[in-house]
Amino acid sequence: MAGNSILLAAVSVLSACQQSYFALHVGRARLKYKVMPPAVAGSPEFERIFRAQQNCVEFYPVFMITLWMAGWYFNQVLAACLGLVYIYARHKYFWGYSEAAKKRTTGFQLSLGMLVLLTILGALGIANSFLDEYLDLDIAKKLRHF
Repeated sequence: MAGNSILLAAVSVLSACQQSYFALHVGRARLKYKVMPPAVAGSPEFERIFRAQQNCVEFYPVFMITLWMAGWYFNQVLAACLGLVYIYARHKYFWGYSEAAKKRTTGFQLSLGMLVLLTILGALGIANSFLDEYLDLDIAKKLRHF
């Protein structure tokens, strides 16, 4: 089973490392801008870094679920590639937002686009599996014959 999901697992570990890296930067920003826990308000510079990290955390469960569902039920390679683009987009988002709120848009839009694609692929794969399992109708197989 594990060998069948190696690409998804690799992207998941990479994304977990990214989340840890962002959290580390929040910790450094707390020290630099003298914002001690549990406070989350401080200088605009700190608040941008904190908000960027929090937004990444908020979207993380959605990313993980859609990555794995698209990979298991549609195509692991395509899902892993989209996952890598998502990680890149989150990188652009985090560092853009850290510099200026206006610079977060490109990364945010790209990451949302990847989530939409992963969701669609996962839903298509699940629907096809459902139809195949319960109605003995494999649409993906029929489409390959065209």
